[in-house]
Amino acid sequence: MAFFKKKNKQEDEVEKVKSEEELAQEAEKEARHDTKLMVLEKLNEKLKGTLYDECIIMPKGFTIDVQIGRKEIKDEIHLLQVIYVIKNDLFDEPLIDPVDSQGQSEEEAAQMAVEIFFGGVWHPLNQSMTKTNPQHISVDFLRQHYDFDMYCQSVVRIGVKDKKPVMVMNYLMDELPKYLGSKKYYWVRAYLAKFKDKKMLEVRINGSVCPQLTDKLKPYIEQWEESDNFVCEKQYAIFVNRADDECPFKKELVMDSARQAIDMMTKITNREEYIAMSKKLEELTGNASLASEIRIFIPEIFAKLTLGYREGDSLFLIEGDGEEQSQIEFKKTQLRSYFYLQQAILEYLSTNPERENVTRIVTNSVAFREMKKVTDQMKEQGKEIKPADLFVPGTSYKIADADYRVW
Repeated sequence: MAFFKKKNKQEDEVEKVKSEEELAQEAEKEARHDTKLMVLEKLNEKLKGTLYDECIIMPKGFTIDVQIGRKEIKDEIHLLQVIYVIKNDLFDEPLIDPVDSQGQSEEEAAQMAVEIFFGGVWHPLNQSMTKTNPQHISVDFLRQHYDFDMYCQSVVRIGVKDKKPVMVMNYLMDELPKYLGSKKYYWVRAYLAKFKDKKMLEVRINGSVCPQLTDKLKPYIEQWEESDNFVCEKQYAIFVNRADDECPFKKELVMDSARQAIDMMTKITNREEYIAMSKKLEELTGNASLASEIRIFIPEIFAKLTLGYREGDSLFLIEGDGEEQSQIEFKKTQLRSYFYLQQAILEYLSTNPERENVTRIVTNSVAFREMKKVTDQMKEQGKEIKPADLFVPGTSYKIADADYRVW
């Protein structure tokens, strides 16, 4: 009997520990929820929107949701990360703006997060709604033409002293039109930060990092004076296409087709199976050109994400044959299927798939084959080179359809 009593006591102790852990998790969840409500209420005081179901509803179909990221107290300073998620039916994907703030209290940190968001991304978005002070941007690529209205004003600065404000976007304007395609909305986020000798630069378009565009900011941050304090600058630009979005396919179709393509590619062992997969993709998409993009870019994106080499922002469309063959350069952000595919691949990789399945897809990429040639040549010369040492300008591809159009 004593044995069983002891066992039951141990079980009670385990249950008690679990209960305490669950209570702590529930308390943390409740605290984050309270912080979220505080941020939403403070933001809505400035926006004068409608707070409904823990979301702010604004005119023109805009909704703003809030997520709480990092939340901690360090050296009696409250550190807070607020992630703003803005949606609109005309957006191709949600606009996500992460904001780091701090304060002597949680309320002060929340207020700072609201002010940064309001002065940063919401200012140009609000201008786009009211069509205030637009700047016309003309875009031509691949025999297509689009007219955009750009809205760009406020620069958010933290820790900057004795330095006149600078329009960060001015360093990008010569190149930015080359990154705009057929979508209704594009947003550009330029972020620069410096702490002692460490620097961080990043330019994102619709959430996707653009390495070559980021390089354009290097001359500007080199001008910053040395400081022992953390300093940063952030600026948003909103681009609105004057034409309606006429793309013949939706994001969901591309991602669903990509998921099925990935599953099929992990099982392909011969050419007959590859041809069958290609036909299946055409059936799924109802669009031979889109099916080709999915089939071509999935292995290349897998290679980029898993091998670790540096890759530029460009795509190269090959047209014609033989001596009449030409290559036209444009940007990945101008081909909307590219980042849909990348999102589907990241989802797949997050499931920790078997290495053999990933390898089977990667080895079908042109980048992998070219990289293997280079590494084999270097080995013959007694030298070693790593993928991280290599830079690939972009991906070349060819579509058989004579009426192929980049969307």
